[in-house]
Amino acid sequence: MIDPIFWLGLSILLVAVSLTAVLVTAIPALQEVARAARSAEKLFDTLRRDLPPTLEAIRLTGLEISELTDDVSDGVKSASQVVKQVDRSIDGAKKQAQKVELSTRSVFAGMTTAWKTFNRPSSRLSPSQRELLASSDRLEYIQENELGDDVEIVNNSRPKAPIMNDPEDE
Repeated sequence: MIDPIFWLGLSILLVAVSLTAVLVTAIPALQEVARAARSAEKLFDTLRRDLPPTLEAIRLTGLEISELTDDVSDGVKSASQVVKQVDRSIDGAKKQAQKVELSTRSVFAGMTTAWKTFNRPSSRLSPSQRELLASSDRLEYIQENELGDDVEIVNNSRPKAPIMNDPEDE
């Protein structure tokens, strides 16, 4: 067998060549890592400079938005109250219009009745004559509705009220 020191030397030589090859190939990779580290450092410096003012601006914008939201909410509440007041006013106006309509109808009915009464013939019936007319109307109604069409009504004459002269005409 060959001397073990030879094999030990040969293996150390191969390890040294392998390490040299690894270092030769690792140097560009390490340079790229160093370049990336410098870029990252620049990025972090930029972020350190620009991020706090940006975050402060975002915080202030958030506060302004919450203030505007409160203002809008107050405006909506105010508008809601105004709408409720207008609605109540409209309801009140409707009720007043209904009262006016009812009053107008009542006045018109009263005026119509007064006009009819005023223009009625001057003959007046006494209470006994009115009672006689009412009873003959009832008799006629009973004869028409209860006896039927087969029965001939013998006495269909109404007593006529005497015409009374108006005291103003005399």
